[in-house]
Amino acid sequence: MHTNVKLEREIQCAVLTVSDTRNYETDKGGKLVIELLSDLNVSISSEHYCIVKDDQALIRKQLLQWLDDEIDVIITTGGTGIAQRDVTIEAVSSLITKEIEGFGELFRYLSYSEDVGSRALLSRAIAGTIGEQLIFSVPGSTGAVKLAVNKLIKPELNHLVNEITK
Repeated sequence: MHTNVKLEREIQCAVLTVSDTRNYETDKGGKLVIELLSDLNVSISSEHYCIVKDDQALIRKQLLQWLDDEIDVIITTGGTGIAQRDVTIEAVSSLITKEIEGFGELFRYLSYSEDVGSRALLSRAIAGTIGEQLIFSVPGSTGAVKLAVNKLIKPELNHLVNEITK
């Protein structure tokens, strides 16, 4: 595991929490993403962290706004399950140019083997590109955020950003 990965340039990142119940005081997942990326050369301004309700139109609207801001990487937390209100994946996948299938596969594998067992099959975690920008959508639990950021996103972030902008 690459815990001290330093990025070659500052990466502009945005964090979107999707939840009908969380607010800025109770959003542990989104705040944890920001904390876990803090040791990298990543910039997340206050305007690039927000919470929206589980609504496809609201999710897409926020993502499109950030894509216009030329954000390098967007990480969403929440709304990745199979409940009727979980619509993050539908909103995100409708924007993805190229899916990074290995992200979801590895996330579920690691979840299965390290933490949640067969309940990992319920996760619809996804990653991909939207033009020259990256997006990762992970469950909102702190365990899922730690796993995704520490084991999958941080070790490859610089490489992915470099690859996508070739």
